[in-house]
Amino acid sequence: MTPPDPFWFRARAGRAEFGFTDARTDLGRGPTSDGEAAPDLATVSAALGGARPALMRQVHGAAVASADPDAAPEADALVVDRPGVVAIVRVADCTPIVVVDLERPLAAVVHAGRVGMAAGVVPAAVAALRDRGAARLEAWIGPRACGACYEVPPAMADEVAAVEPTARSTTRAGTTGRAIGAGVLAQLARLGVPANDR
Repeated sequence: MTPPDPFWFRARAGRAEFGFTDARTDLGRGPTSDGEAAPDLATVSAALGGARPALMRQVHGAAVASADPDAAPEADALVVDRPGVVAIVRVADCTPIVVVDLERPLAAVVHAGRVGMAAGVVPAAVAALRDRGAARLEAWIGPRACGACYEVPPAMADEVAAVEPTARSTTRAGTTGRAIGAGVLAQLARLGVPANDR
């Protein structure tokens, strides 16, 4: 019997297969101390041919770690450099990113919120891939809170804009907002990484 497909968007690029889930897929809030897996990690694993899930303890920073199913490092980006491993990134209103080397078996998943984007998690992930020999990168940006609907206090918008001006927005209501996805896209463009906005 074919397992259910938990992805609303799924693609293959280079040697990587990846996808974005939605709220119907419960990937939990992160690694738990009691070792209990989130309900749908097994579904994601099965949909990707039985690959073992690698998790991270996301902390809104810029640390990058190697994806390892037997560890859950404190990081906001995981680099995958071996087959049989699926790196998991969890978001609510933050921006999920997949970066793939189109020629080598290298990829990364990135969790970019307001703090992580400003701290440079996207450039750090791209640098980690390039340090491992990546030469032809392409990125996919997943669903996140949009700048037209994400209202924040003016001081917070100014704080984000000081680091990445494109991340400041105006909401539909005419108030100050933040558009982290726009900031991520701008950072990737400066790094020379083509991006697909899903």
